[in-house]
Amino acid sequence: MDFDTWEPVYEAVLADFGFPRADDERARDLLADLVAGADVLTPADLDFAGRTVAVAGAGPSLEEDLADARSADAVVAASDAAAVCREAGVAVDCMVTDLDEEGDVARELTHAGVPVAVHAHGDNEPALRERVPALALGSVLPTTQAAPAGPVCNPGGFTDGDRAAFLADHCGAASLRFVGWDFDDPSVGPLKRRKLNWAERLLRWLEQRRGERFAVLDGRRGAIDEFPLPD
Repeated sequence: MDFDTWEPVYEAVLADFGFPRADDERARDLLADLVAGADVLTPADLDFAGRTVAVAGAGPSLEEDLADARSADAVVAASDAAAVCREAGVAVDCMVTDLDEEGDVARELTHAGVPVAVHAHGDNEPALRERVPALALGSVLPTTQAAPAGPVCNPGGFTDGDRAAFLADHCGAASLRFVGWDFDDPSVGPLKRRKLNWAERLLRWLEQRRGERFAVLDGRRGAIDEFPLPD
């Protein structure tokens, strides 16, 4: 994802939520400082070319979808989905997180040599300060939703889940399979519901860019607000 392509959508997200862009940029710069001098990963280090990638969300349906994750060529897991997959014996090839998940799976994965895309945004500076120093930085891919800077890249996406899909796309996935995605989860609060709405919109944009229809959007496309998604 080229940032010039992503930026208009990013600006729409900021406007919708009232998030200051400067906060994202400050968090990005903090993450860059925290990994300074380390040989961190870049998207080029993750190669999903020719592979079917299961993008695992942390929704309540994940446990019943684990067979689909297990049969994929690779699994990119969002946040708490990584722990669920590991506990079920499903190998995780990359975790995508803004470090708000329960437990310590991000640290465990990095120390096992599994890539973890660590995301900086305006609300998670305390988590970055606390948790990044404990990670094995050679397995960390630093990401931002603002303009990329230094070692911090932006493959696209907003929530952990849709960022996992954009990252898999950026790294050459031949096809994407979605497991553990529950757009209508009744247990989530109003803010999370708004974020899920954006995740749905962004997946719609991604499938259009890829020329691939995602089964997770079947029966939903007609109701998705595609403004301001670029053609």
